[in-house]
Amino acid sequence: MATHDEAWIETIPDERWNEEGSGGLAELDGTVVDGQYGRIDNIMAIQSLNPRGLAAHNAVYQSAMAGTATLRKVEREMIALVVSLENHCHY
Repeated sequence: MATHDEAWIETIPDERWNEEGSGGLAELDGTVVDGQYGRIDNIMAIQSLNPRGLAAHNAVYQSAMAGTATLRKVEREMIALVVSLENHCHY
């Protein structure tokens, strides 16, 4: 079984997202950059070879985190945290 240190997925580095021929990553750059750290989170970066997939993932995430009027943002974040903890996921 692979550990976190053994996992490796080819990605396009953050600094190359705006280069010509990046397959549409430049348009996504502003929507997936972590505002707190100023970088692209690994969970998004691993999809950099498939910009359409990355855009779809981001749309689902945005909808889940902002798409309901019955839960406040803090409640949605708390649910996401508990699910991540239960799944042993640091995201």
